[in-house]
Amino acid sequence: MTRIYLLSTAAIALIAATPAWAADDQPPPPAPPATPPPTTAAQGGTDIIVTAQRRAQRLQDVPVAVTAFTDQALEERAVSEVAQLSNISPNVTLDGGTPFSATSQVLSAYIRGIGANDFAFNLDPGVGIYLDGVYLARTVGANQDLLDVERIEVLRGPQGTLFGRNTIGGAINIVTRGTGDIPLADGLGMILSGSFQDRDGYVRHVPYTGPGANLIGNSTPSEAFLLAGYRRYDTEGGDHTWNLRGRIDYTNHSNFRISLTGDYSKTNTSQLPNTLLLTTGFIPGPFAGLNPFDLGPAEGFPIQTALDVITGSSGFLFAGLYNFCIGASPAQIASRNAANLCGPRATLAGPNTSAPLASPTLGGANFPGNPAPDLIPYDNRFISPNIDRSYANGPGFSNLESWGGAGTVEFDLSHNLTLKSITAYRELHWNAAMDLDGAPIPALQVSFIMNQWQFSQEVQLLGNFLDNRLNVVLGGYYFKEAGDLHDLVPFIEGLLQVDGPNTLRTENYAAFGQLDWRIAPWLGLTLGARYTHENKAFEGGQSDRNGFNYDLFNCPNYNSPLCVALVGFNDPNQPLRYYVEGLNHKSFNNFSPRAGIQLHPSDNVMVYGSWSRGYKTGGWTTRLSNPLPTAPDFDEEKAESFELGFKSYFWNRRGTLNVALFDTRYTGIQLNFQQGVSPTIQNAGTARIRGAEVELSWAVNSMFHIDSSVGIIHATYSSVLPQSQVAPNPLQAGVFPGADLPKTPHLTFNISPRLTFPLGGNLGSLTLVADYTYTSPLWNDTERTFLLRRHETNIVNGSITWRSQNQRWSLTAGVTNLLDDRYLVTGQAQIAGGVIYGTYNRPDEWYLRAGFEF
Repeated sequence: MTRIYLLSTAAIALIAATPAWAADDQPPPPAPPATPPPTTAAQGGTDIIVTAQRRAQRLQDVPVAVTAFTDQALEERAVSEVAQLSNISPNVTLDGGTPFSATSQVLSAYIRGIGANDFAFNLDPGVGIYLDGVYLARTVGANQDLLDVERIEVLRGPQGTLFGRNTIGGAINIVTRGTGDIPLADGLGMILSGSFQDRDGYVRHVPYTGPGANLIGNSTPSEAFLLAGYRRYDTEGGDHTWNLRGRIDYTNHSNFRISLTGDYSKTNTSQLPNTLLLTTGFIPGPFAGLNPFDLGPAEGFPIQTALDVITGSSGFLFAGLYNFCIGASPAQIASRNAANLCGPRATLAGPNTSAPLASPTLGGANFPGNPAPDLIPYDNRFISPNIDRSYANGPGFSNLESWGGAGTVEFDLSHNLTLKSITAYRELHWNAAMDLDGAPIPALQVSFIMNQWQFSQEVQLLGNFLDNRLNVVLGGYYFKEAGDLHDLVPFIEGLLQVDGPNTLRTENYAAFGQLDWRIAPWLGLTLGARYTHENKAFEGGQSDRNGFNYDLFNCPNYNSPLCVALVGFNDPNQPLRYYVEGLNHKSFNNFSPRAGIQLHPSDNVMVYGSWSRGYKTGGWTTRLSNPLPTAPDFDEEKAESFELGFKSYFWNRRGTLNVALFDTRYTGIQLNFQQGVSPTIQNAGTARIRGAEVELSWAVNSMFHIDSSVGIIHATYSSVLPQSQVAPNPLQAGVFPGADLPKTPHLTFNISPRLTFPLGGNLGSLTLVADYTYTSPLWNDTERTFLLRRHETNIVNGSITWRSQNQRWSLTAGVTNLLDDRYLVTGQAQIAGGVIYGTYNRPDEWYLRAGFEF
């Protein structure tokens, strides 16, 4: 092993454990009770009770492609956060971290080729994350630590009917333990659990000692620029997180039940790991290796003005401008009309300075005879030969605080009719910074401040009639969310200083229902629908503190109404603001139906077919680098899916074999394209997604169990709007009809054997678990950048667990990524900013975990 780390976790769980595999060797009865308790453990080692259809059912009776994992299965397979489910669920790609997100607690989630890979407030997820029935609206914080979890359900395919908006790809339903085992009074119990995790990062900062190292101190320090914070760590990829969760349950032992839950999480840690892959201050093609600012029409380079370069048509922007400015002669600067571009930047007002810091003059800084201090160029000298070593020295941290509370009330109106209410409120507060340039100078830094709150109210009427052959769910849903995201992003030496406050609020109403009717012992029917109305409001305040556009047009006086009009800004009173002042409004209406049929040729086999639709809401692009007369928006995306599958028992009901085939039409696809320095959202076109999934779970005997799954998918664009197409180029494979969708490997395969044997006497038992996952290559970004492509991966994990005879004590030693297979989790081709960078997964690591339950 190349690396070792110790994960120390202290946990208090006032609960009783529910084993993943029951010790009873007898097979279950052929049919479950009308309303089985959702915490029922599997009998015969195969059954799990789930609530994927808003009511308790055996997993094998649900006509939906869903994978469920119990708490013990998650623990033994080293799954401690949502993103790690990616390794064990077919056609599911879950990554901790998105481009420049600064933290792995931001979740990039794709199921069957549909999802989202951003954390901006304007962009909603394509896979819904639910915590005890409560929707988590933001991808920030969605990569939940799985504390005190009873089970997780991964639903594949559109789930719009019962789960609602933004489940166009699927849903992940996290269910915490549901019984208060510490009695407080008759019918009243509680659970309290907590955890602490502390580990160092795996990318270490090292000093740069190569050519020009003596010039590093001449660059402007990060503290001169306005950022969300300035904390630095010696490493990247660490974790320092507290979690606390509590629950109080009450029942009158008759027809009334209530559960009150609360959770709190706080993280202060170093930034998401980052590796510099390439600098882009130079151009490809016939002028390869040359800086565009060293060329002009006289040299045959087709640039009419500097504007062509700055808007990204030549694909290099700020790094190239910086490199040109510091090395150019006065004559070269004058011939390019770049005096203002290479001149002093705006007053730098970093909050950690008693007075504004003077910015070094860029123009001709390194030209012989110039008395100004020389500046180090930004180029490939800063690419580290070791992916776990970085020359970065800028601020890089993530501070995330989130909390929420919910109340679930159930009242039995009769023996077959229950009224259920779920009321919830949540908040999150996040500030973060990330050094993206991999260099000891501030070439590209990003930082953010986000605040968000949400309130939701759901009411369900659950009924079962005709001797439990007819099950009905009717409901209403209300959701309200508001918050802000403030981007603070200085580009190299402050040439562009993005100051982007944005506010957004959403209000959503929905009504839904689903009917499941077992018409005959061999025939079942499902009909459902959901109608949603949504109102959104957004105001963008993004600006450039340096007024770069004015320098670009050689009209640097942005207090002049003439310059404001010439450059194209909207308001002379706010000459640096890209957006038009005022609220922008959008409304959406959606009808998401579902229909299905089930055939039961025997008690051990169900064949089903289904048709469903889902949608993901639209919004606005919040990141601009040029003024526009209106806020650029995008519409909703939709999916229509057909699925055919079967679920079966075998080996005296000790094993299950499930198969699903699917075909999805995906329209209005919202994709994140890099336009100049700005990541922008567009409805790019349509796609066709087809695939298959096979899942096996087999309790061979009381000691040996094996799980395995295979996912096959073909997801390609069937049409792409002309303005959204990206032609293949030396850096990228491009976006065009027939190209693969991002984050979607063609093949995934997982196998996990588990062996448990008693130690005899009162010594307890040992459990050995191995886990192997193969994933074929995938593209990490929309434009399909070659350097960011994830190669095929082979991930091997293993653990050995001792449990005491009374199941209260446990000790686990394990290893993750045993083969040390390193691959890119996320990244960005920020060609305009001068850099292509990416985040590698964690290396091989071992861990120890001690647990006590009482």
